[in-house]
Amino acid sequence: MNLIIRHVLTSVMFSLLIALMILGITFLFFPLEDWTLIWNQKFGNVSYLFWILGTAIVIGIIVGLTIGFYWKQRIYYVDRGLDELVKGQKLSTDSDSYKELEGIFQHMNDLQDKMKRQVELSQRLATERAEEREKRLQEILEQERSRLARELHDSVSQQLFASSMMMSAINESNSPKDETMKRQLQMVEKMIHQSQLEMRALLLHLRPVALIGKSLQEGVKELLKELTQKVPMEMKQKIESFPMDKGVEDQLFRILQESLSNTLRHAKATTLQVMLIERDETIILRVVDNGVGFEMENMKTGSYGLQNMRERAYEIGGTFKLISLPNQGTQLEVKVPIIGKEENEDD
Repeated sequence: MNLIIRHVLTSVMFSLLIALMILGITFLFFPLEDWTLIWNQKFGNVSYLFWILGTAIVIGIIVGLTIGFYWKQRIYYVDRGLDELVKGQKLSTDSDSYKELEGIFQHMNDLQDKMKRQVELSQRLATERAEEREKRLQEILEQERSRLARELHDSVSQQLFASSMMMSAINESNSPKDETMKRQLQMVEKMIHQSQLEMRALLLHLRPVALIGKSLQEGVKELLKELTQKVPMEMKQKIESFPMDKGVEDQLFRILQESLSNTLRHAKATTLQVMLIERDETIILRVVDNGVGFEMENMKTGSYGLQNMRERAYEIGGTFKLISLPNQGTQLEVKVPIIGKEENEDD
């Protein structure tokens, strides 16, 4: 039942009860000899009894509407504060406007502070885990990855490049007259080109997983510069300089690697945009391509790469959003709140 209607019905019933009690007490002290006088006594052709009951009902409706709108406004005020709390926004509500809600808003502020501390703790734990992982596995992992990347680059990658050049030369200079053979050779050339992209994506995965001696911004710029030299794709970047925790840097770099790898293997894009900025105490990483895209409804929620990126974003207290449309490209966006910045500025 609607809040206002419930208050109106309650107020009407309460008003009628009070009216009947007043009538009962009045007639108890001033008893009537003939009770029909109550019904026969009229004012404006309306019985006195109807006047009493009607007045009680009208007063009940007015009081009910007033109380209903009063509490509806305050419930909306609380609901707006809870919505801001769920979205991770700073509470804009002010308990001074409604003194009776001061205790509720105090609890909401305490809850927001607790959530901030939990996110801060999560980021700190991610930083500690990243540093510990870097200390224990840095040398072994780097050596093994470097060895595999070097062997693949020196053997398979070079052979694919040579095959691609040979097929391109055959198709351009010695193109067969047989149309079927010509289409088959062109298909082989496309398959070799796709294999090159797959190999570059694999080599991208084999890069060192930690940002050793570099900031995230430096690592992103270096990664994009290297891809620009190897991949026929226009790359645009907007990278702002700002400090962040080691754990956050590490996870964002891994998300970017995974995203670029997916773009190289599946998107068939000609343009790639990477943005890393800070706005409103939030780190924003956005990757946009103009590739083939896909239907969001048909997306595999259990995809390892997608699930991996989402978990990395959640691990540092961030949000992960992916938008894609067929033939309109794909956009990936990760937002991570910066915890403790205000406290540091106050200090």
